[in-house]
Amino acid sequence: MNPLVEQKLIATRRHLLGSMAGGIGAVALADLLAGDTAGATTPVPSLADPLAMRPPQFAPRAKRMIVIHLTGSPPNLDLYDHKPELLRRDGEDCPAETIAGKKFAFTSGTPKLLGTRRQWKRCGESGMELSDAIPHLHRVADKLCLVRSVHTDQFNHAPAELLVYTGSPRAGRPSLGSWVTYGLGSENANLPGFVVLISSGVQPNGGTSSFGSGFLPSVYQGVQCRSKGDPVLFVSNPPGMDRQLRRKSLDALNDLNQLQAQELGNPETVTRIAQYELAYRMQASVPEVMDISRESKQTLEAYGATPGGSSLANNCLLARRLVEEGVRFVHLFDWGWDFHGTSPDTGIGDGLVQKGATFDRPAAALIEDLEQRGLLEDTLVLCTGEFGRTPFREGRTSKSKILGRDHYPDCYSVWMAGGGVKPGLIYGATDELGFKVAENPVHIHDLQATLLHLLGFDHTKLTYRFQGRDFRLTDVHGDVVHDLLT
Repeated sequence: MNPLVEQKLIATRRHLLGSMAGGIGAVALADLLAGDTAGATTPVPSLADPLAMRPPQFAPRAKRMIVIHLTGSPPNLDLYDHKPELLRRDGEDCPAETIAGKKFAFTSGTPKLLGTRRQWKRCGESGMELSDAIPHLHRVADKLCLVRSVHTDQFNHAPAELLVYTGSPRAGRPSLGSWVTYGLGSENANLPGFVVLISSGVQPNGGTSSFGSGFLPSVYQGVQCRSKGDPVLFVSNPPGMDRQLRRKSLDALNDLNQLQAQELGNPETVTRIAQYELAYRMQASVPEVMDISRESKQTLEAYGATPGGSSLANNCLLARRLVEEGVRFVHLFDWGWDFHGTSPDTGIGDGLVQKGATFDRPAAALIEDLEQRGLLEDTLVLCTGEFGRTPFREGRTSKSKILGRDHYPDCYSVWMAGGGVKPGLIYGATDELGFKVAENPVHIHDLQATLLHLLGFDHTKLTYRFQGRDFRLTDVHGDVVHDLLT
């Protein structure tokens, strides 16, 4: 084909618009980044540095956040929500009205009520009841804000986890950590604003979407680090390239990307520049902050951490080190909390005690360590699963000697600490058998709205325009639970 004719064929209207003074993309980018400056509703990231610090919409109670997600969802009735009446009626058929019209993941028919085998203790001045499976948390009970009335809309793992962290049960929306870093930027230019640490060797149920940036520029997605081996995959120089040569290569790439950004105005080009530069700076800063061997023997013992290992204990200690160095949002995922009773490890007897031992010691140490260093006051810590567990025996294991519980979305417990939440507070309640919320319900969107409020944002105004409309973490729902706030 004649090259001139071929050129005319590919010069579509889109190509024409794209070549006109930067194209529609530049106009769209300007609109996205400008936001509603008069109403101060949306942050305005810098083109030069998308992770530069930005002020919140109003004075925050928390400046940074650590999330501990117990993947699979711990049995709230065996850890945080004592039900003596459920134990008294252990083995009885579930009352018909409690299960009528409901679907469960692995249970059908009429299951048997299942009381806890755990012992309980009233802890601290608050008298918060906690089970013997989490003894280290007993000593920090007066630091915890325990919410026993959370409920969600999903009863399968991946959709429920995505709902908690992206506001939607389907992949594709930005995660909580991405919204926070989009809104606030990062306090340390040499470290990511949003870091993810995974223990027990398994990715979250929602995969990388649980910490992804969705339709936000990808500079705001979580950077997965490792507590063992190289902290970040591919951040080291390849064989034959030293730091000086890498700098020259990046300078050349950045010049080309800057030209592309000026011509087309694509936010992802700006993101690419920022990520290349961050990766270069991380080569020097990340290995140091991720090296827990620099900690004292006393601190390592308090967490139960082992330098060179990979565990939730190591990750809790790393979370403290990261926020201390200015990382805005640290998300810990710990696999192994799906207590169906299909094996000894997933039973609510010895299995729960063994798993609890890997969690409550470092979680308690994290709270104490943050407080000792003056960080707890403005660091918000959240510990949660994606849903609750049933007050009855899971169907597949109903005749087994190993006791387990099915998925349950109608009510469960989460706890928070620091960052402007009331310490020693027990909020909300479930009925005497643990089937439904009886007092002060908190939907997952309410929890999200409250977290953003603590960080200085009106959840209805932290938005991003995508495909013709403004999106937010809480979709069109959610109310701040002011009773939880100091």
